[in-house]
Amino acid sequence: PLPPPKKKKLTERRVIRKIRSALHSISSEAVNQSLTLYYTLRAPDTPMWCRTVILGSLAYFISIIDGIPDLTPILGYTDDISVMASAIATVANYITPEIKQKAQEKTISILGKKAEEKE
Repeated sequence: PLPPPKKKKLTERRVIRKIRSALHSISSEAVNQSLTLYYTLRAPDTPMWCRTVILGSLAYFISIIDGIPDLTPILGYTDDISVMASAIATVANYITPEIKQKAQEKTISILGKKAEEKE
């Protein structure tokens, strides 16, 4: 049999640290995805149908009308991230390594080093 799991003391500090980690992870994902889409939109070789998909997902991201309100703690951006992830999957063939690199660098410049650690 497996040994019983170690019980860690639940403290306010541990809870806050977890919340910060979760929020940073979600914000890093949203920032990186939105920048990836934006830079793909601006790329001269991106076809019109891709631009339409990208514009729709970015409009949803910045819109105040949302499936899950962005003010809802932690869950607020999950629908935005899902929409952008779907858009990225749809236009993936047009996202170059240079676009990915530029988006990652900008994400780090906005959020700091923790965005880089996520990779």
